[in-house]
Amino acid sequence: MSNDRIRVLVVDDSAFMRRVLKEMIESDQSIEVIGTARDGDEGVEMALSLNPDVVTMDIEMPNVNGLEAIGAIMERRPTPIIVVSSLTHEGAKAAFDALDRGAIDYIGKNLLTSAIDILKIQDELVSKIKAIASRKRISRKHSPAGAPVAPPQAIQPPGRGFATQKMAVVVIGASTGGPKAVQEVLSNLPEGLDTPFFVVIHMPKAFTKAFAERLDGICSLEVKEAENGEKVKPGYVIVSQGGMQMRVRRNGVVDFFVDVSDMPYDSIYKPSVDISMVSVAEAFPGRSLGVILTGMGHDGRDGMRFIKEKGGKTLAQDEATSTIYGMPKAVIEAGLADKVAPIEKMAAEIVNMI
Repeated sequence: MSNDRIRVLVVDDSAFMRRVLKEMIESDQSIEVIGTARDGDEGVEMALSLNPDVVTMDIEMPNVNGLEAIGAIMERRPTPIIVVSSLTHEGAKAAFDALDRGAIDYIGKNLLTSAIDILKIQDELVSKIKAIASRKRISRKHSPAGAPVAPPQAIQPPGRGFATQKMAVVVIGASTGGPKAVQEVLSNLPEGLDTPFFVVIHMPKAFTKAFAERLDGICSLEVKEAENGEKVKPGYVIVSQGGMQMRVRRNGVVDFFVDVSDMPYDSIYKPSVDISMVSVAEAFPGRSLGVILTGMGHDGRDGMRFIKEKGGKTLAQDEATSTIYGMPKAVIEAGLADKVAPIEKMAAEIVNMI
């Protein structure tokens, strides 16, 4: 096989899943599976001896489980790891624990899916492997399980009333690498903010509720998954549902509500950052702040453009701290970012603008 191929190690206790993942990965001729491991212990040994570009890691395995294996690999030879987790609430919680231990991203797996869904999983897996491998970087620093990253200094709330804020609402978009980035931003926001936040992240339906619960446990603001028809409240963070679109609509002068639907049916992304950002800009003309974090593709670029056209402000994550510099790059190269900031300074930049 060609030496310039992306080299992947597959770790899974199921022989069937090892075979399926190998076939999926090698459907792209630029990638080769250089080894398969049956448990976390074997996975650590092979990661150290084979030095793969990317590792896919199951969580529930005998002997050494996936979380323990991720910790060992990141301590001894930091390597990009994609978690392969079941599409359940518990599977989502395990995937987020894996991100805390140093994994870069996750893939939701469900064997009881249609052929079309399996192809979608294959496309997502291959795309993420190629994007992550092309980055050729992995951070050796990651937070302990469940711990938010501490800000360099205390961030003070702006101390202004809702009516006098510069920006009255914040909408954040992210994709690959987004869970860790969103967690770092929100966990560093100070208490006392009376600004509503909306988070739109490309995530499976089963994962968004667990993600919102996780954020709620580590953030000073209250975080919840979006519900159709709920009123927008100051100081709350609303996370879009996976597989659905989230919009904000205005009713009268001061009342705002969340609409959750699966329209349009043919949307590439569900949820779509563009769709949510456009609705927020329409509901809060001139007073919305758009934030684009790490992710593949260009979802959010058109939404950020609309925010600026309506008189709002925009922030984008810089290349150095982006897991995948796709979504931020699209915004920055289009000249749509009012400011570019590293992830560790994003919370402070947001507070300065609201």
